[in-house]
Amino acid sequence: MIEFLNALVLFSNFVLVPALAYGSQLALGALGVTLVFGILRFANFAHGDLMAFGTMMTILVTWWLQAAGIGIDPLPTALLALPFGIAAAILISLFFDRAVFAFYRKRRSAAIVVVMASIGVMFMLNGIVRFVIGPDDQRFADGARFIISARDFKTMTGLDEGLTIRLPVLITVIVAVVVVAALFWFLQKTRTGKAMRAYSDNEDLALLSGISPERVVAVTWIIAASLATIAGVLYGLDKSFKPFTYFQLLLPIFAAAIVGGIGQPVGAIVGGFVIAFSEVMVTYAYKRVLEYLSFEPSGLVQLLSTEYKFAVSFVILVIVLLIRPTGIFKGRVLQ
Repeated sequence: MIEFLNALVLFSNFVLVPALAYGSQLALGALGVTLVFGILRFANFAHGDLMAFGTMMTILVTWWLQAAGIGIDPLPTALLALPFGIAAAILISLFFDRAVFAFYRKRRSAAIVVVMASIGVMFMLNGIVRFVIGPDDQRFADGARFIISARDFKTMTGLDEGLTIRLPVLITVIVAVVVVAALFWFLQKTRTGKAMRAYSDNEDLALLSGISPERVVAVTWIIAASLATIAGVLYGLDKSFKPFTYFQLLLPIFAAAIVGGIGQPVGAIVGGFVIAFSEVMVTYAYKRVLEYLSFEPSGLVQLLSTEYKFAVSFVILVIVLLIRPTGIFKGRVLQ
């Protein structure tokens, strides 16, 4: 029994807990993608770099607060700076909508044309972030590091393996739950949320009902930018901030949205956890876990190296598009 508990703790420490945090981050990112696709009818390839921009602004304000001696110890100072990052991401999203996307929306351009425009916006955001903060890793997390350390867990339980729960992981899960609950309440209960859902279901009928398309578009960008910034900051607190990493996150985020059913908010959440657990489980080496379970593997028992983590997202994405392009919750087909 003790050996089984050691195996369970080891598996939880390196698979369950990291995948839970990563899945929460992907779910928030995928929610932004699926809202833009469901309401504005195009796949926004600039979403990953919008995450990077909002996170960058949060980091800059965090550094200023830290230099001024302002903090909320034991919580990270970035939580104080997060509203400023969200505001900056909203402003630049609305700017690019007016400067770029509104032109194609008024002309009812094909979705692929708007997608290409979003790629241009992606490169512009990427350039801004790299110019302002640089291409290197930036660490901005402060405050307490651990809720439970491996040493304390071993002392409490007497097991050989220790479970570590870091504060950023707990913050990620709590914030994700609160944000998702608030978003679903907004979409289901408020007048604006109902207007957004009506606009998504039938744009022409919504217009005949007196719904303002400009208001719906603006609120969509506000929500998408807020979700992107929150997801980006939580990812940065959990790991670190590097602009290129946020560009790479676009693949698992889109994979999560499509696997769950793009245009379906519930699907984005489920897809985020499916992708996260798949990536972590496929790239973990199970040798020590199996040894606790009385097996004697000769190798690491690792299906893929961690360098190929994003390849898992790509494979899952391709399989879903081939077998069930509408995703788990039967969203729209990505065109």
